[in-house]
Amino acid sequence: MSGENRVERYYAQQANAEWLRLLNPGDGAIEFAITTRMMSAHIEANSRVLDIGGGPGRYTIFLAEQGHRVVLADLSPELLDEARGHIADTGIGGHVEEVVTADACDLSRWRDRSFDAVACLGPFYHLSEPERREACTSELARVLRPGGVLFAAFMPRLAFLRRSMIAPAERPHLRDPEFVRRVLDDGGFVNDAPGRFDAGYGARPEELEPFFSLHNFERVALIAVEGISPPASSALTEMAETDPVDYAAVIDVIAATANEPSILGAANHLLYVGRKRG
Repeated sequence: MSGENRVERYYAQQANAEWLRLLNPGDGAIEFAITTRMMSAHIEANSRVLDIGGGPGRYTIFLAEQGHRVVLADLSPELLDEARGHIADTGIGGHVEEVVTADACDLSRWRDRSFDAVACLGPFYHLSEPERREACTSELARVLRPGGVLFAAFMPRLAFLRRSMIAPAERPHLRDPEFVRRVLDDGGFVNDAPGRFDAGYGARPEELEPFFSLHNFERVALIAVEGISPPASSALTEMAETDPVDYAAVIDVIAATANEPSILGAANHLLYVGRKRG
């Protein structure tokens, strides 16, 4: 089965869960809060934005509510069906140009320089082959106008080892020196645990700026989107419900320290923000 089909199959089982994940203070809510802050800071008003790999549409809805014109694309028809329902519920459909199935490595549906910003907040997790990462990044650069902004999410290599520690079905992999070596040396994650994320790519933070520079991007920011929060996830879940004032202050602290170099390699997710050179 091809990589694209594996990813599609995995997310077909996760449609509602992926929507809910970004609401969970102990999981994706901080990721969403910090990522949307970065978007608000770096996307110009009234922009045309491509949300590639945008799944159930939570970022598309945020961007549309900010007044941007958004195109939502994903490999998974199930996730896009979920997105269409949420878009209809929010009443912002006039700002969503289309919701369409597409592969991040083939954006030929869209013309050169046709977007002011691109959000690619998931595809790189699954691009384990270097040639597919190259193809995806070339396409992202092609459809962005000069001066346009890219938001690209990655999982660090250590995050894949940590998830294997947490998930009982995946722990046996850690007894295999070849599995550990492959993750650390190449970022290659291959997982045969049924129903789990089965193949992925883990990045080294220090490699991202040189990689994107080769594709005509200048780094604006590189951050750990959950910042220092992961060890405190259970406390933050309780805090979000019982003490929203302190929770808001915590989000401010996470945002202020998210680019701290000492935490990047141990982050759950990284966000690279780059501007396409003219």
